[in-house]
Amino acid sequence: MGGGSGALALVLAFLAMACLPAVFALLFCLDEVVDRIACGWADWRDRRRERRTLARLARSLGGDALTTRGVDLARLDRPDRQPFERVAADLRRLAGHRLAAGGRSVVWHSSVIDAYDDRLRAACRALGIGEHLGELTGVDREIERVRVEGLLARAGLVLPATRGVRRLRDPQA
Repeated sequence: MGGGSGALALVLAFLAMACLPAVFALLFCLDEVVDRIACGWADWRDRRRERRTLARLARSLGGDALTTRGVDLARLDRPDRQPFERVAADLRRLAGHRLAAGGRSVVWHSSVIDAYDDRLRAACRALGIGEHLGELTGVDREIERVRVEGLLARAGLVLPATRGVRRLRDPQA
């Protein structure tokens, strides 16, 4: 019996030595394994929460609830309606032309301003901001343009003309 226990101890010692690199690898990579499990569980929980939220929203809206709340979906699907990103890009491009109009003709400058005001009106319609650019002329129109640019900047659409004004007022921006 004495020789059998020594052989068993020898086999267990060899087995422990053979498994030692795997144990070290597991210890070094344990944080990664735990992180993957935790992230997988968090992703599953977020997907489940999102599905439940969407299901609750669908139940609360019902079939024709959007039309009863005054939302006209046909107005959003018009073929002549441009994406807001395009309107914003046009505004930024035209604002740059408007501000750097040195050496250009008066006709070119006035057409750039008219196109800029048209894009401002389109952005205001898309965001639900009231504007009176089409009704005003002269200095009143300039003041209204500054007001509308400020409202659009507050809504998140910062144009080159309002970017410099914000920097002057807020040095941290």
